[in-house]
Amino acid sequence: MTVQELFDMSGSAAVVTGGGTHIGRAIAAALGEAGAAVYIVSRRGELCERVASEMRGEGIDCTGAGCDATDEAQVDALVERVVEERGGLDVMVCNAGGSAARSYIPDASIGEFTATLEMNLRSAYVCAQSAARAMIPRGGGGRIITLGSIHGSLGADKRQYMGLGRSGPPYQAAKGGVVNLTRGLATELGEYGITVNCISPGQIPPPTHDAGLVERWRDSNPLGRTGVPEDVKGAAVLLASRAGGWITGHNLVVDGGWSVW
Repeated sequence: MTVQELFDMSGSAAVVTGGGTHIGRAIAAALGEAGAAVYIVSRRGELCERVASEMRGEGIDCTGAGCDATDEAQVDALVERVVEERGGLDVMVCNAGGSAARSYIPDASIGEFTATLEMNLRSAYVCAQSAARAMIPRGGGGRIITLGSIHGSLGADKRQYMGLGRSGPPYQAAKGGVVNLTRGLATELGEYGITVNCISPGQIPPPTHDAGLVERWRDSNPLGRTGVPEDVKGAAVLLASRAGGWITGHNLVVDGGWSVW
């Protein structure tokens, strides 16, 4: 099989949760550009439908829909729709996440901690399990990709934020859980030929981020820049395609060298 054939995803069906914005949107575009039919979903269904329309204008087979990735019934219904419309589900990207933390130790809100775990860890577990139920009866294969973060294995330097809001320990705990959940899922699903891997991006700030903070991040990175969502596209296609067929349980760090200092 040629390299081009290994990365060709024509005929595949993929779901990307949180696929309407930022890194999720870039991953969805990457899978679509590789030939997959992509479903982008989030709680903001109208946004996903609008983005899907834009992607179709770029030649990508893309469908947008509303779905709460923490709600098992909604995720199951989405997966059933994909199976009915496409004949099966090949790739599930558990990208939905974020941080609800607005307070910090020693006066942190336990509610914010729990909400952050729900957004990241529960959503990954719910989506992975629903995907596995659809993938197993097909007799093998299937790709599940979770989204971690460098903060799944590192703390945050408070000094860089200079009083600005940061995700803090709840996010670090949630993403650390996602990284090790990935390993556990890989051991559970390997017998079915399903691979489960994690992508852990580094600092990829949205345009709304504080310019001073972005500059401090840039200056602290070995490659001398912060990331952009497109930096994750190659990793996603590797892990979603046949090219990544013998990679499982891996946490692929895409951070421009941030974590090597």
